[in-house]
Amino acid sequence: MVRFVIIGIVIAVAFTLYALVDAAMTDGSRARGVSKPVWVVLVVVLPVIGGVLWFMIGKGSAESVRRTAPDDDPRFTGTRISEEDLDARMRDLEEQLRALDDEVYPGEDDGSGEEQPGEEQPGADDSESPQR
Repeated sequence: MVRFVIIGIVIAVAFTLYALVDAAMTDGSRARGVSKPVWVVLVVVLPVIGGVLWFMIGKGSAESVRRTAPDDDPRFTGTRISEEDLDARMRDLEEQLRALDDEVYPGEDDGSGEEQPGEEQPGADDSESPQR
């Protein structure tokens, strides 16, 4: 008889721990009835009964969670910019890209054949180079 009591206690503790971990790790939007922290407290305070209640009443199915598309989400649509602002931003970015494309760096040939200011031709003035 004592053996059955010990086995029952081990099963009750294992079930309670499983229910506690499940209640703690489940997404809060799936909790039905009361909020998720209240379910965790119920599972701890009422060990076996709280676990049974959690699995029967508290834990909603995955289908019950309503997923919204990003364009239906008010947090997403609140960050949208108007067409005029978008066009102005695109023009600014294109101007910046054109300016970067038109830059000529020292040592590059800009196609005119002229030397850029501050640019030296190799071997042009050996009198100022340090002696080796």
